Amino acid sequence: MLFNSYIFILGFLPVCLLVASGLARLPNRGPYLWWLVISSVIFYSWQDIRLTSLFLVSIAFNYVVAARLVRPESGYRFQILTLAVIANLLFIGYFKYLGFFASSANLALGTHWDVGKIVLPLGISFYTFQQIAYLVDAWRGEVTEHKLVNYCLFVAFFPQLIAGPIVHHRDVLAQFSSRTRFRLNAADIGVGMTMFTIGLFKKVVLADGIAPFASIVFGLARDGGELNGSVAWIGAVAYSLQLYFDFSGYSDMALGLGRLFSIRLPINFDSPYKAVNIVDFWRRWHITLSDFLRDYLYIPLGGNRHGTARRYANLMATMLLGGLWHGAGWTFVIWGGLHGLFLVMNHGWDSIFKTRLCSTGVANWRVWFGRVVTFVAVTSAWVFFRAENTTVALKLLGAMYGFPGTSAEISDALWNKLRDAPGCIAACMVIVWLLPNTQQLMGRVRPALRYRYRPDSVSWEGRLARLLQWRPASAAAVWYGGMFVVALCSFSRVSEFIYFNF
Repeated sequence: MLFNSYIFILGFLPVCLLVASGLARLPNRGPYLWWLVISSVIFYSWQDIRLTSLFLVSIAFNYVVAARLVRPESGYRFQILTLAVIANLLFIGYFKYLGFFASSANLALGTHWDVGKIVLPLGISFYTFQQIAYLVDAWRGEVTEHKLVNYCLFVAFFPQLIAGPIVHHRDVLAQFSSRTRFRLNAADIGVGMTMFTIGLFKKVVLADGIAPFASIVFGLARDGGELNGSVAWIGAVAYSLQLYFDFSGYSDMALGLGRLFSIRLPINFDSPYKAVNIVDFWRRWHITLSDFLRDYLYIPLGGNRHGTARRYANLMATMLLGGLWHGAGWTFVIWGGLHGLFLVMNHGWDSIFKTRLCSTGVANWRVWFGRVVTFVAVTSAWVFFRAENTTVALKLLGAMYGFPGTSAEISDALWNKLRDAPGCIAACMVIVWLLPNTQQLMGRVRPALRYRYRPDSVSWEGRLARLLQWRPASAAAVWYGGMFVVALCSFSRVSEFIYFNF
């Protein structure tokens, strides 16, 4: 079930809220929690009920293992953890990577292994990694409460189930255990619906609106058409913006839906295209994945504790695996490797010049220079993320950077299809670079876990954010109500979120 669908907005969500509002009045919070679990399983099952059994088996298996790991007196805890992590990796490896490994082996060894068509379960990367982190923390003694209903809801809570954020148990289990948390109120519903509306508008109006330009250019490169630099850059930047608003929209909707049920989820997206370097970018893009890779991969590999060379090797290994996490293909591995290289270059620059560009305390032109350079680097890497194969990616990059043999005259028919692209791209860049993000707009009401934004009154960004910040007033209701209507009227076709594929 998609957030941007009539069945979800006009059917599933109202029914879920209506029943929850009645159960919230009971003295025992158990029925309320189980209702959210059942609703989440229905939500997951909507698109393909055949895969629900795999999802439930994964939850049951990891719950039983964690029940053993949370007991310090249990024997063989490390061995049990190791076997459980291997089992989870084999689970995701079969469904997500077996075909990729088989095709790669066939290409390298000349074999003919055929694994057949394997259907990828929705959200498998998110709920599997979330549970692996839980098992590791249970083994470390950091899980203090392990109840079936809380665990099921921790994994299955539908706002974050399919595409994140990757929720850590310490972020939500305490909220599930609170006896005062589950009392639906008008304030949370107002905040939640506002954030959901902003995210919905980003997805169906902005992301889906600019997506055709990217599809035209990438399709042209795939089909062997001629490209020039202008067209290639239009396609690359259009996809960069499509992905930005698509993921940003989902993140806003996830936070808003959680808030409807008085649950604060962690922030996962914080204006990454305002980043002034690639380290800053990864502190803003897919924040919970960055935290997971740091805590459960980079630091266990040794982090920065064993010298510069080892640190850079750990960065590269982490980003290569992060790329493979996003998709089973060499294009994703190359994308992760590029970001690993960018991070190594960034840290190398910092170590040589003993300085790091940040967004405060430096000249304005340096901030914007850093933003532009970072955006160009990130957009260039996104070409591999979007392209069907490396040949398509290299052809597009060749046209973008004027490699010999990639310049061509573009037909009038193609320009007619792309004539609105420059204006749309410019408008989207204004939103991305100059306007406050959703968390800043909602900063007065603490829209995400451990997040509150107080704009300053000195900078123009702060003054603009202060002016536009959300307040429970009639004007805000009319404005965001209008956005909601426009978004509903833009449901011209079913459009999945890009991160649903991961």
